[in-house]
Amino acid sequence: MNILDKITRDKRIEVNLRKQLIPIKQLEQSILFDRETISLANKLRESNTGIIAEHKRRSPSKQVINHDLNVFDVAKGYENAGVCGMSVLTDGKYFGGSLDDLLTARASCNLPLLRKEFIIDEYQIIEAKAYGADVILLIAAILSKTEIKLFSELAKRINLDVLLEVHNEEELHKAIMPSLDMLGVNNRNLKTFDVDLETSKQLSALIPNEFVKVSESGISNIEAIKTLQPYGYKGFLIGENFMKTDDAGQSATTFIEELNT
Repeated sequence: MNILDKITRDKRIEVNLRKQLIPIKQLEQSILFDRETISLANKLRESNTGIIAEHKRRSPSKQVINHDLNVFDVAKGYENAGVCGMSVLTDGKYFGGSLDDLLTARASCNLPLLRKEFIIDEYQIIEAKAYGADVILLIAAILSKTEIKLFSELAKRINLDVLLEVHNEEELHKAIMPSLDMLGVNNRNLKTFDVDLETSKQLSALIPNEFVKVSESGISNIEAIKTLQPYGYKGFLIGENFMKTDDAGQSATTFIEELNT
């Protein structure tokens, strides 16, 4: 069983428990449920840099990245740096995140917020909206075509942007549908954890132009972005690079300044 299978198995148990604790009706009454969302896809289209900066404490491949930075400071720092959006990991067991991180980020900044999560149930999409997200992530590797359609259409009905993540051509072909806003290519092989930017290059030509192209994983320097921009990529998800420093916001500021020069 690979790590993705393990995470997905545990996620089903977790979501079933949460559904018993907080019914959907209660989520829909949340103060944030009716807020007007901010489109990350639009922000990326208008940007020259396209940075989506992440808050991530740890990961299965890196173990601890940073447990010292609080979400409030990171969100403020990212906003001041001029990033296009912020990705907030809400998985607890494998990444050390929580829905409270999403709430804190929402209270701290006006950036579009991506709920970075392993979504396997419609419940989590309602939850994302109730906790202040603007965007959800769907992972093609763990979902059927029917689920991708069902989940993305629900997200669109409640005004959430949808970023769909693929790792290879097979996933991309089952995934392309009008209810998506962004297609993300993850350069990390989830079975081996190796990272290769060639994945983004190879898949770029297969992504129709109506979708915003996002490259994820392994983007730790300016060269990587400069290499991928000619392939039509408008978004770049950067996690560990900023989070492994003492000041993620300052690190993002320096990165974007260098990218702009």
